[in-house]
Amino acid sequence: RDRQPAVDALACAIAPRPAAYAGSLGGAIVHPLPSFACQDHAPMSRTRLSLTAVALLLSPSVASAQVVQLWPGVAPGSEHWTQQEHTLEHTPLGTVILNVVTPTVTAYLPSHAKATGTGVIVAPGGAFVALAIDLEGRSVARWFQARGIAAFVLKYRTVEKRQSGIPSMDLDTAGRYGMADGIQALKVVRAHAAAWGVDPDRIGFLGFSAGGMVASAALLQADSSARPRFAALIYGAPFGVMPAIPPHLPPVFLAWAQDDAVAREAERRFSMALEAAGASPEVHVFRSGGHGFGLRHQGTSSDHWIEEFYTWLQAQGLTGSHG
Repeated sequence: RDRQPAVDALACAIAPRPAAYAGSLGGAIVHPLPSFACQDHAPMSRTRLSLTAVALLLSPSVASAQVVQLWPGVAPGSEHWTQQEHTLEHTPLGTVILNVVTPTVTAYLPSHAKATGTGVIVAPGGAFVALAIDLEGRSVARWFQARGIAAFVLKYRTVEKRQSGIPSMDLDTAGRYGMADGIQALKVVRAHAAAWGVDPDRIGFLGFSAGGMVASAALLQADSSARPRFAALIYGAPFGVMPAIPPHLPPVFLAWAQDDAVAREAERRFSMALEAAGASPEVHVFRSGGHGFGLRHQGTSSDHWIEEFYTWLQAQGLTGSHG
């Protein structure tokens, strides 16, 4: 099956050119023209991440969602950043956010009648230069919310986007801001646990692509009490130097597709590192699905990853009421 590489959709979405969009990057909304082809993208290397491929065009209202800043002032390490955050609407990925300077979590809380007391922080991907906030954030959060699990979409810091396509860069350096935000997000959600109706001991972390690297930082903290209750890395992993794997980790869920040229090797490497350290991750490898399937239905077995993840949570007693 001939599938447009995910990197092509990403480069078009996060670095639109006059031929692709009317309007400027400074506006909150840009309008796509009929043609959305990009012809001059460099091949994807193993250390380059992509946003996800063609997304459902979702534009839900989040007016009722609660948004909380992660840091009391300027996020540490970005005191001298001057870039301005941009939001691109109506891209093939849905809404995409660039140049995030002020990290936040947005809470999607279930009704009191449905609430299970379980919560999950959701970190979208985007190569640390953008966030696929719809495809791998809001849509996923609403899925959990409908099933009684509180979800918290993490808008973590991304490095400034200065060129078209995905730049070659040291992902450990580029990702350090987002990883710090992921660790801080756990602290913030736990601090709000009572107000948000979640059990501070039942808060997990789910990350996609680059967001999986963010999730890994929260998972692998030296302080075991600071780690999430569970962690799920979906076509994401530590993409740079393999970090030290501490003992006695919480449960880990990994999922990727065999035809994912972006994350496959990194996920395999991480899975083996976890096992070597004595962990027993739940591993789901789908025959096809590519990189960035999110909640899209492509007619592949990867279409049902989230149901399998939910079943895994259910087996741990995390989908029923905690009361």
